[in-house]
Amino acid sequence: MISRTSRRVAAAVAAVSMLGITSCSATGGAEETAGGPGSLVTDRPLTGTAALPSASRTHLITYLSEGADRRPVLVSGTVAIPDGDAPEDGWPVISWAHGTTGVGDACAPSADSPGGPAHSYVGRTTAMLDRWVADGYAVVQTDYEGLGTPGGHPYMNGESAADSVVDIVRAARELDPAIGNRWVSMGHSQGGHAALYAAARGEERAPELDLQGAIALAPGSRTSETAEFYATAGPAIGPALSFLPVLLLGAQAADPALDADAMLTEESRPLLDAARTGCMDDIREAAASVPVDRVFAPDADLDALREYYAGQELEALALSVPTLVVQGTEDVLVSRAITDEVTAALCGNGADLTYRVYEGADHRAVLEESFDDVRAFVDGVRAGAPQEGTCG
Repeated sequence: MISRTSRRVAAAVAAVSMLGITSCSATGGAEETAGGPGSLVTDRPLTGTAALPSASRTHLITYLSEGADRRPVLVSGTVAIPDGDAPEDGWPVISWAHGTTGVGDACAPSADSPGGPAHSYVGRTTAMLDRWVADGYAVVQTDYEGLGTPGGHPYMNGESAADSVVDIVRAARELDPAIGNRWVSMGHSQGGHAALYAAARGEERAPELDLQGAIALAPGSRTSETAEFYATAGPAIGPALSFLPVLLLGAQAADPALDADAMLTEESRPLLDAARTGCMDDIREAAASVPVDRVFAPDADLDALREYYAGQELEALALSVPTLVVQGTEDVLVSRAITDEVTAALCGNGADLTYRVYEGADHRAVLEESFDDVRAFVDGVRAGAPQEGTCG
């Protein structure tokens, strides 16, 4: 007898083998061969650092989604199930979108381990998310396209990331029918960007699910200004230099015509080597020896990079659900001034948006500082209560 997991593995192989020729919507394509977006492919019990301690059990899964090129792609992630009996309408769901860990497979949060290359960040988000599963939420966490699965990771690609966030909820419900259809999109930094894209795309992508709200903590944005910033900001680029190779390799993963190596000088190219083999801590170490005035090659053609990231900005999104954006005043990676402008633009698009700023909080501290307000917001949207919007 062929096991369910064996059938799923075969389906995944079929889907991955078709990446170059078939889209999920094509007649006779991956949907018929291996299931549509959100189809569960493999699952196994997960223990150790990447499992949420308060969960009754955590699963490492792979599932189908759509990549930056809108073709079928295999994505990995985790599903944490609360302890006890599910409510009559199923466990409510938090779909978590993680912040920047890197672009290599070792940077996938599902691969976290004590002392692992992304543990300084993932360990902190695990502690925060454990509070949700302890309070009766199923917590699902996508690794995103290309982190832990074949292919490159299209860093900050809004459609790919949002679809991974949506489709893991579908896969989790296939894994365990006790997981309900009510869910909230939540993310930090890179994941805040993904959560906002999910707030714009989620209802249309998965109408069978009930997307009740979205939370974006210090959402990343303004990637379209990458070229100008790193080319002209001088010493000011130091704290952010480790993000440059992730941005370049992410753009190249989405558009192979972009050549990350050709854009950099010989002195700055070690950043790409560090990004390909390590995670953010490794890149920061490499960045310490890169001269800030010799980053881009003199003949680098940056127009395609600008054009690609211009298509990933947040200001044009039309959010379809109540949304909370939080920001720390001492954040040097995602500045308050930019988030002020992003939220104003989203308000101008008709968003039902609440914006909260936390005095003294830096990029990571906002995770803890905002927790009570985030919880109150989630309780409110789940109850259908109107939110204290700040859009006027």
